[in-house]
Amino acid sequence: MLSDQNFWAFVFRWLHVISGVMWIGHLWYFNFTQAPTVPKIPMELRPAVTKFILPEALFWFRWGAMATIVTGIVTIVLLYGWSGFGHAVGLGIGSSKHLSAIGFGMWLGTIMWFNVWFIIWPNQQKVIGLTPASDDEKKVAARTASLTSRVNTMLSIPMLYCMTAVHYY
Repeated sequence: MLSDQNFWAFVFRWLHVISGVMWIGHLWYFNFTQAPTVPKIPMELRPAVTKFILPEALFWFRWGAMATIVTGIVTIVLLYGWSGFGHAVGLGIGSSKHLSAIGFGMWLGTIMWFNVWFIIWPNQQKVIGLTPASDDEKKVAARTASLTSRVNTMLSIPMLYCMTAVHYY
């Protein structure tokens, strides 16, 4: 059983789904719960969010993103080989609708992953005080992270569509 490639494809697909739920769940939490609620919190209580809740949530958010992309790559290679991975990266052009859906989902997920690690996280480090920043720099960083997070929220909808639609092609 442990040498069966289909078994490992199944395991990694589940890890991919679980990681994706962790990642997108936190993304939607930030955008649909935390962002509209924090302004309603009295100023003296807001440090609890940035000192305790936000760092922990950002940890699971960014590592959920990393686990999702890694398990996704492993899954597609186990299921379709490196050539299937290449066809998906090429959006399935000249290959299949199935690999096109996977490819579009992969590209959207990759853009979202990049946004998490190279835009949202560096800016959030300023907001929560891990990176030195003036009050003005923190405001700009918070706005940049927020807008990029909203972009990711919008990209998550077609990305999730690709993940589920792939089974109908």
